[in-house]
Amino acid sequence: MNGLSSEELVQVTIKKGIHKVEISQRERMPLAFMGGLYIALGYLAYIRVNAILPEEWSSFGSFLGASVFPVGLILLLIAGGELLTGNMMAVGMAMAARKVSWIDLVKNWTVVALFNLIGAIFVAYFFGHVVGLTEGAYLAETLHVAHAKVDANFLQAFFSGIGCNILVGVAVFLSYGSKNYTDRALVTWFPVMTFVLIGFQHVVANFFVIPAAIFAGGDITWMDFLWNVIPVLLGNAVGGAVIIGALYQQVFDSSTVK
Repeated sequence: MNGLSSEELVQVTIKKGIHKVEISQRERMPLAFMGGLYIALGYLAYIRVNAILPEEWSSFGSFLGASVFPVGLILLLIAGGELLTGNMMAVGMAMAARKVSWIDLVKNWTVVALFNLIGAIFVAYFFGHVVGLTEGAYLAETLHVAHAKVDANFLQAFFSGIGCNILVGVAVFLSYGSKNYTDRALVTWFPVMTFVLIGFQHVVANFFVIPAAIFAGGDITWMDFLWNVIPVLLGNAVGGAVIIGALYQQVFDSSTVK
């Protein structure tokens, strides 16, 4: 680890947030597609691991499944990609520092969300449904996971979204201070594994798993998907942009200290 202080991490993250709103749409759209694709692949691995483990493994089996999910965010942070939940934290911090505007933030989040959705649905349909990786012997696990998302009520989904993006946001925050792949993978893996193990809801992950259940012909509908995405997205925004982004900026940004 390179030992950046919290003050230094905040300055690095604010610069990242500024960069994220300044890149062109031509760059942002494919990077956001890749972000959705990577997160979906991580969740696909989670489903495949959980579905083949014996029931008596119980919580240890859940740990093994959660331990493979972070590969999606690790790939994104190392290879490059734009992820809505990470941008909620970074662009949110830059806005709290008055370096970007509300309009910049909304435009960035909207485009990244749309192309994250496209990337996640690409995996759900072509890999999950056409190839059959979330169906057949894996269908029961796909439906179980998707139902756990859509069966939550609005407040449950909202607060679950907050918890998720506290952990994802801090993982991305810490990764910005990592100068080599090993450090970046480690600081990402532990918080992300923890949110999956707890069962918190991540809007981009839900972009994958709920459509995968719909494509498989389950009893979940696109309206169920919509009513899940709204509170989870709002909760993720609070967890990433407010609790991590704005609070850390207010505490550790030396330019705001009187």
